[in-house]
Amino acid sequence: MNEFVLIFRRDYITKETQPSPQELQDSLKLWQDWLGGIAAQDKLAKPLQRWDGEGKIVKSNKSVINGPYAEIKEAIGGLIMIKAADYDEAVSIANGCPILELGGNVEIRMAVTGA
Repeated sequence: MNEFVLIFRRDYITKETQPSPQELQDSLKLWQDWLGGIAAQDKLAKPLQRWDGEGKIVKSNKSVINGPYAEIKEAIGGLIMIKAADYDEAVSIANGCPILELGGNVEIRMAVTGA
């Protein structure tokens, strides 16, 4: 088994794209069910971690700017680590992510071991 990080992103800023309070409430159950299903298969390597929307970027000249990126409105809302045989299985797991129902996306990265 390989470990993959699933990074959840969506636009948390644009007022017109924000889910209603009811949609957010409904999505909590979907998140619980989705994460519970991954855990029940023993494929959840690290549970959901939420992240703030701010962040900082340190540039090569050591200057620090507010991040993550001023030109886009999309931000990381959270991430999990999963266990999967390959990218195809990781994509299959990510396809069930409730962030997709809220207009977001899931970035998938495989952990690299060795040199």
